[in-house]
Amino acid sequence: MTVRVIAGTARGRKLKSVPGDTTRPVMDRVKEALFNILAGDVVDSKWWDLFGGTGAIGIEALSRGASFVRFSDLNRAPVETIKENVEYCGFTKQSEIRKGDAFSMLAAQADGKYEFIYIAPPQYQEMWLKALKLVDENINWLTNDGTVIVQIDPIEYEQIELNNLEETEQRKYGSTLIIFYDRLN
Repeated sequence: MTVRVIAGTARGRKLKSVPGDTTRPVMDRVKEALFNILAGDVVDSKWWDLFGGTGAIGIEALSRGASFVRFSDLNRAPVETIKENVEYCGFTKQSEIRKGDAFSMLAAQADGKYEFIYIAPPQYQEMWLKALKLVDENINWLTNDGTVIVQIDPIEYEQIELNNLEETEQRKYGSTLIIFYDRLN
C-alpha cells in the first residue's frame, strides 16, 4: 500500500513504508476523514504522533499547517523511516523524532504541551488503553483544549473510566475506529 500526503504543502508526496510488518499504515480515506473532522484546528497546532510508524499522520498535520510534531516510535526501522519521510517533505525544522518507549515517555514529566496526541499502536495488545490512561494521569501533556485521538480496530474498543479526559466522538471506517477524547477543564 502506497502512503501519500493527501493535502497541504506536501500534497501528493509518496512516503516510504517501514520495512517488514511492524506497522500498519493508515488508509487514505481514514486520514482524509480525520483531517476533515479537525479542519481548521490543525493550523498552528502541536502534535505528538506517539506510535509514529511511517510518520504519515504527523506529516499530514504539518502539511496542513501544524506548527510542530513530535514523532516517537520504539523501533529503529520506523524511526529511520520517519526521518527520511520528514526530510523528503521538508518538515525537519518543525519536527522532533524520538526513539523510545511510548509508555515511559508519557509517564515522564511533560516537557511540552500538545493540542493533539495521536495514539495508533500495534493492535490487539491493549496498548491504546495503557497510553490513554497515562495521558489521563499526566494531563499536562495536553493543552487546556487538547484532544487525544485513538485509532484502533473496532473489536478492541472498550469504555474506560477517565478523570481528565472524556470521550466525545467515534467514527468507524471499515476495520478502523477513530475515537476522540477531549480534555476536561
